Amino acid sequence: MRTLSLFDRFLVEIDQSLRATEATPTTTERPHPAQGLHERAELTAEEKKRSAQLMRINHAGEVAAQGLYRGQALTAKLPQVREQMERAALEENDHLVWCAQRLDELSSHRSHLNPIWYWGSFSMGAAAGLIGDQWSLGFVKETEDQVERHLAEHLAQLPANDLPSTVILQQMKEDELRHGQMAQQAGGVKLPFPLRKLVMPMLSTVMTRTAKYL
Repeated sequence: MRTLSLFDRFLVEIDQSLRATEATPTTTERPHPAQGLHERAELTAEEKKRSAQLMRINHAGEVAAQGLYRGQALTAKLPQVREQMERAALEENDHLVWCAQRLDELSSHRSHLNPIWYWGSFSMGAAAGLIGDQWSLGFVKETEDQVERHLAEHLAQLPANDLPSTVILQQMKEDELRHGQMAQQAGGVKLPFPLRKLVMPMLSTVMTRTAKYL
């Protein structure tokens, strides 16, 4: 098997970023959880707007997750950690495609700032990987825990009639829980309190409030 040069790897990451932000990324080809489902009753204009805002936030979060996992895989020390990151990124691509499709169905747009979410997260993931695999895995665990909490909040905020969005977010929540558990079992350490409770929540708040509209 050919060993990729640094330039080759750079081109691969550019390709992956474009797939995540502008095109259709490679997925696991799992069945779409909302395939064939429809709203229980037609959504009002206000309900469609609320669903679209929530799904746009989650789509932006999945773009960020792609950047995070790709960055961590790039700098991971152990082959099994790199493989785990790449597999998790592939499953997160499923979420990315599901959210994008639902936004299309709601006649709404994706976040215009997706490249910023991707490359900002890529940088943090690569930095975590450079520090060490245990810290990188710990970063995944904390990230997935926060995402799971956000998804629970969004499920409570969705219009009661929006069954497709509800089913999508429920499946995503299950996957995020599993990814976090896998990272912890693989040796992830608990991150320092300021990072867990101050820095990461602050960055998450900035993204969610911005992606809601942009």
